[in-house]
Amino acid sequence: MQNAQNKLIVALDVENADSALALFEELRSVAGMFKIGSQLFTAAGPNIVREIVAKGGRVFLDLKFHDIPNTVAAAGVEATRLGVSIFNVHASGGVEMMKRTADAVSETAEREGIARPKVIAVTLLTSMDDETLGGIGIDRAARQLVTHFARAAADSALDGVVASPQEIGLIRSSVAQQKFLIVTPGIRSATDAANDQRRTMTAAEAVRAGADYLVVGRPITAAVNRIEAARGIVVDMTKALSN
Repeated sequence: MQNAQNKLIVALDVENADSALALFEELRSVAGMFKIGSQLFTAAGPNIVREIVAKGGRVFLDLKFHDIPNTVAAAGVEATRLGVSIFNVHASGGVEMMKRTADAVSETAEREGIARPKVIAVTLLTSMDDETLGGIGIDRAARQLVTHFARAAADSALDGVVASPQEIGLIRSSVAQQKFLIVTPGIRSATDAANDQRRTMTAAEAVRAGADYLVVGRPITAAVNRIEAARGIVVDMTKALSN
């Protein structure tokens, strides 16, 4: 079950450090990594990352950096110094932004003798679909945009992308790099509420499609028995990996 467990990232989408640390301690034996996003990082700051890393946890810093190239590259350097395992940028920030960030991260890690995190790009938020895109004046289909952004990320020397489970196969067929990571949110079971996610899939389906990591939040953190919920997802992933 270990390989599947390493693929599970639990989203610590809570409002304070105490709640996050309690979830981390409760679930660290059944999850391989923990996501720290905008809510928790804004409430608790970078120290919550340092605390979890110091306790031996692996962190996916999900802040979706999107700014001018110099600013995002500098933010990437600081994420590297925090000791995160993965962090992300928005692919829509452009090739120069992604390239400069990848270069800055590699240079910093080598110069300072620290581990280099994986740098991945957000293709399209899983809360968005064709209708949502049309509402902001974009007339291209979600699948077309995801393909375009994934190729741009690969050409920029990034390590992978965040993408909806429904676009995993599309990305695998569009990007030549064999070790190109796909981190997949929007994981729901058949009985889970979709909430604000539009392009969802079950854990087993996503693994079979080729996801490297699954980000799961409310189906675990809102469960009555969080450990059992996490174990259930790991079991589903294990079965998918063995087929």
